[in-house]
Amino acid sequence: MDHGAAMPANEVLALIMFLAFIGLVFAGFPIAWTLAGLAILFTAIAIVFEIDLGLAVGVDWAYASITVERIWNVMENWVMVALPMFVFMGLMLDRSGIANRLMTSFARLFGGIGGGLAVTITLIGVLLAATTGIIGASVVLLALLGLPVMLKQGYDKNLAAGTVCAVGTLGILIPPSIMLVLMADRMSMSVGDLFLGAVFPGLVLSGLYVAYLFGYGILKPESAPPAKDRAPLDLRALGELALAILPPAALILAVLGSIFFGVATPTEAAGVGAAGALLLAVANKALNRKVLTEVLRETTKTTAFIFGILIGATAYSLVLRGLGGDALIERTLLELPFGPTGIIVTILFATFILGFFLDWIELTLIILPLVAPVVAHLGFDPVWFTVLFAVCLQTSFLTPPVGFAIFYLKGVAPAGIDAPTIYKGVVPFILLQLLGLVLIFNWQELVTWLPAQAY
Repeated sequence: MDHGAAMPANEVLALIMFLAFIGLVFAGFPIAWTLAGLAILFTAIAIVFEIDLGLAVGVDWAYASITVERIWNVMENWVMVALPMFVFMGLMLDRSGIANRLMTSFARLFGGIGGGLAVTITLIGVLLAATTGIIGASVVLLALLGLPVMLKQGYDKNLAAGTVCAVGTLGILIPPSIMLVLMADRMSMSVGDLFLGAVFPGLVLSGLYVAYLFGYGILKPESAPPAKDRAPLDLRALGELALAILPPAALILAVLGSIFFGVATPTEAAGVGAAGALLLAVANKALNRKVLTEVLRETTKTTAFIFGILIGATAYSLVLRGLGGDALIERTLLELPFGPTGIIVTILFATFILGFFLDWIELTLIILPLVAPVVAHLGFDPVWFTVLFAVCLQTSFLTPPVGFAIFYLKGVAPAGIDAPTIYKGVVPFILLQLLGLVLIFNWQELVTWLPAQAY
């Protein structure tokens, strides 16, 4: 590439289009309308360049008409049918009362150890992550269940708030995750492969959290003291713990096991999960007309929000690609003087920084497809990179100013837990997530081994 040559008109338009997206998102405009509006606007601008200025920029009405076909392909994709059912499963489980039983049982097991209550919240969060995958629901539920208990026992406010926030974000990574379903669709890869690849990374992050909390309890027992009023641990308590774990464990096995062993597709497994969540709510006598109506309404709103952004992103990506934006980004990244590993690090670092300002949906639908050709050109495993990208995006829920987990917690936190307290509390967990990212980066087998064994 001649660095002294002027940038072609189509690439100038592509660059302006990308910067306009970032600027409008920062300005607070709705994402779906921003994406779709920019696609229409820059199609019109490109046609003016073609007709009035005589410049070939690669986008005309014939090219733009492909948008209809692309959107139709998105809407008829059977994999995407799994999204509303996974959302329904998570919301119904949130109201089934299972988390309350888990909290009581795990607290009796670990409450007598320094940091044990925080570890209890972490273990409950892992089970919720593997059954719900809804970040907002997980953070709010864990906050209502665990935060008052930890504060009552004398836990440091920063630690208690940071634990709830960080653990609540595990649902975006641990399968079945709606983020992984979207990533599989954007990357044209198997959902099952991504689910399998994310299992060990999710467990690694959970293990880092548990190790940190136990270590905190040992080094600073005054900030994470053992529970004072814990019920005695006996065989009956262990039996109650087993009974509390059994329903969500059975649901996890039914959903993920059916996918991993090839018994069902992800869409069919999502249906099993939705039906299982409904049955658990019935078994716990938590299902009534009001609950069902609320869950259905929230499922519809969440699904409509995701698909609205998906349609806008489809139109935006098509126009950006027609203007040569993907080729510009690929060429720019490949010309970096860092070598293949350095380029991947650069992509992840840029994703981490963008995560301070953009939501995971925008990054998944816009940024991931743009960098995917570069990763393929460099010869890296696409499942490994996609899981790395997912772990990197998990930090976006904790990093200000757009850290949604922080906002979810602030909305239900008791008096005394303000925004600065939450910000301070999540810092160690962001560092733990980055440590997990380094481990996964250096040991690709954490991602690739399980899919290889399954297939």
